[in-house]
Amino acid sequence: MENKQWIYANRPTGRVGTEHFELRHTTLDTSLARNEVLLKAHFISVDPYMRIQQHERRTYDEPHPLGIVQRAGVVSRVLSSASDHFKEGDWVLGYNGWQTFDKCHASELKKLDPDAAPVSTALGVLGMPGRTAWFGLMEAGKPRPGETLVVSGAAGAVGSLVAQFGKRAGCRVIGLAGGSEKCAYLKDRLGLDEAIDYKKFPDALSLHTYLKTLVGGVDVYFDNVGGMITDAVIPLINLRGRIVICGTISQYDGGLDHPEMAPRVLQHMLFQRATIQGILARDFAHRIDEQIAILAPWVRSKEIVFDETVVDGFENLPNALNMLFEGKNIGKLLVRI
Repeated sequence: MENKQWIYANRPTGRVGTEHFELRHTTLDTSLARNEVLLKAHFISVDPYMRIQQHERRTYDEPHPLGIVQRAGVVSRVLSSASDHFKEGDWVLGYNGWQTFDKCHASELKKLDPDAAPVSTALGVLGMPGRTAWFGLMEAGKPRPGETLVVSGAAGAVGSLVAQFGKRAGCRVIGLAGGSEKCAYLKDRLGLDEAIDYKKFPDALSLHTYLKTLVGGVDVYFDNVGGMITDAVIPLINLRGRIVICGTISQYDGGLDHPEMAPRVLQHMLFQRATIQGILARDFAHRIDEQIAILAPWVRSKEIVFDETVVDGFENLPNALNMLFEGKNIGKLLVRI
């Protein structure tokens, strides 16, 4: 069986592209040892964290090794199985990377029920982004009715869910995104109270001034972006406000090894006795069943929006990763094989 693989070959110093990967065609041995499963990829996840792993220094992970398949979450279908837990035709979720086929141990896979929810949601609202959004907001952000929640990157996979969860919690929700199309999406489709196109502001001071006029103060700031937007928001944090750091994508595209100076946040933390907490989906991996129990009924009843941007074609994976840094996706970004 011919297997196509994107190998992570060169560390980018700026924008990532096809030159940082090598497309290999290999022959996959389809014979199975006990408890092994042969898989065909159908949906491959593209996520900002991949760009973190591609940097030289250790972050929350060791750097992604060169010369191996680019790691990623994948929704696959079972072609054959030597495990009692899976049979041909089953849909599964695994961390199988950017390749069209894979062979792995059954313990590395989670069975999916295609009748309960679209299988692609295992990489979105019912997967890592949904877990990050739900537990990150509800446990670190601790939203209360009547509070003001500001979400950066609010049209993305995590931000769009955080914004909706905030509305369900009774907050006034202000979303920041790049471009009029995304802002219309936040207002018209997600029902946010306000949507701000950060690209209309030349610097943090002008954005800060506008935000101050609009909201006065911020009780919860869920940050997916960092950079100029965070510089603008943090001085507006209210007494005992909560700042949740989910991501700093503005720094990933060549700036993570030598990041820009952060805003002088400590005085704001002191004056307002605010808290700031970083969160990762892995912090809540042991609570996946709880996540599914809460969110799956909302998915089935369509009480929440879980839009996807789907790119067709295995060959387009590196370019799809680039889309995250060009603001071309709304909701979860996937490549369909």
